[in-house]
Amino acid sequence: MLFADLRGYTGLAERLAPARIVPLLDEFFGVLASATTRYRGQVFHMAGDGMMAGFGLDRRAGEGARDALAAGHEMLKNFAQVAGRWRRDLAIESGIGVGLHLGEVAVGMLGPRGQRRTTLVGDTVNVAARLCSRARAGEVLLSSSVAEVLDAGKKGGLDTQSIPVLQLPQFELRGRSAPLDIWCIPASERLAF
Repeated sequence: MLFADLRGYTGLAERLAPARIVPLLDEFFGVLASATTRYRGQVFHMAGDGMMAGFGLDRRAGEGARDALAAGHEMLKNFAQVAGRWRRDLAIESGIGVGLHLGEVAVGMLGPRGQRRTTLVGDTVNVAARLCSRARAGEVLLSSSVAEVLDAGKKGGLDTQSIPVLQLPQFELRGRSAPLDIWCIPASERLAF
């Protein structure tokens, strides 16, 4: 599961007329959807300033985890150029926060009659959403279940295809009974530490 959310949206919505926000959100969602498609994911939901996507639903968990991590990393990289232009042209500070979690989900059709949509549900979805909400602008937070499949058979660190990953202290996620081990693709400012 991958959740991505636009950071700085509240300030953007306060400063700009709604009609000016639509093309910005369209550009933002274009970056997210492009990375999702490139890495064999499926977009299940876009709303407001966030997106939910699933990876590896028809493949092995390790493939889905690697694809989701690569997509999240590409989202950060490609949106950085957009954010730089928004900063320069519109004086808007923005970024993306991404959360990844691996586990069992159920695919279902939900919604009122005549408006039902295919979506994913379960604890895995909730954890990915909570990780996304904790990610700072420019970061991907990934759970221990994602890290475990990336670590399978790889000594000396996670198999992240040269993407820098840091292990962080455990997080207590809202609504969860136990803290969660997490890792982070850090924002470039954090890499300097």
